[in-house]
Amino acid sequence: MFAPKNILVPTDFSKFADAALKKAVDIATQYDTKIYLLHVIDEQIKQCAVDYCLSYEVVKQLEKESVKASTDKLQKEAEAIIKEKKIKVIFDVKNGVPSEVILSEQKAKKIDLIVIASHGKTGILKQLMGSVADKVVKGSKCPVMVVKP
Repeated sequence: MFAPKNILVPTDFSKFADAALKKAVDIATQYDTKIYLLHVIDEQIKQCAVDYCLSYEVVKQLEKESVKASTDKLQKEAEAIIKEKKIKVIFDVKNGVPSEVILSEQKAKKIDLIVIASHGKTGILKQLMGSVADKVVKGSKCPVMVVKP
């Protein structure tokens, strides 16, 4: 029987990601597994939009605040899980393309299960972009559990 030892749970702090985290916690509790909780800040804050530009300093300050806010949210989620379920949770915030960062973390941390939320995108948006979950499923070297709400 498959018994994962390291589970990666990417989160965007949505209710969908919360459902995936809950499923990962259930699995981790059953198999005494470590959870890696990851938030990826998708794109750099754009310095210019149309005819309006922010200074470099303002952009860097906004990026710093975004990382701090995300780290604080992850820390609260991790502490709640650790307190309630007594499992090990490690969290991190990274910048980059979400699917690429997730796959990179899978390799770096020797992840043997990724539990990720499906947002259920449909129509032209999905055809043009594809979802992060789709890209992770296609590129992963380990099993991926896609959780639908």
